[in-house]
Amino acid sequence: MNMQNLMQQAQRLQREITKKKEEIDNEIFPGKYEWVELSFNGKKELKSFKITKEGDIKEEDKEMLEDMILLAIKDAFQKIDAETEKKLGQYSAMSGLM
Repeated sequence: MNMQNLMQQAQRLQREITKKKEEIDNEIFPGKYEWVELSFNGKKELKSFKITKEGDIKEEDKEMLEDMILLAIKDAFQKIDAETEKKLGQYSAMSGLM
C-alpha cells in the first residue's frame, strides 16, 4: 500500500469517526427515575428537567428526590455511554482518534 492510499484511508476513517460523534452529540438521551425525567444531548449537556410528582413535596421526601435526580442522571449517562460504545467502540483500538 502506498503512502497516498494510506493517507486517504486515514482521512476517510477520521471523517467516519467525526460523523458518528456528531450524530451522538446531537441525539437526545432521556433519563428517568420515579418522579424525575430529564434529557441530555450526547455531549452530556442538560436539555430538559422535570419533576413529575403531582402536588407538594414533603420535607421528608427531599432526600429521596435528590437520590431520584442522581439516578435519572446516571440512567441518561449510561445511555449516552452505550450509544458512544456502539457507534465508536470499533475505533477505540486506534488510540488518539477519538
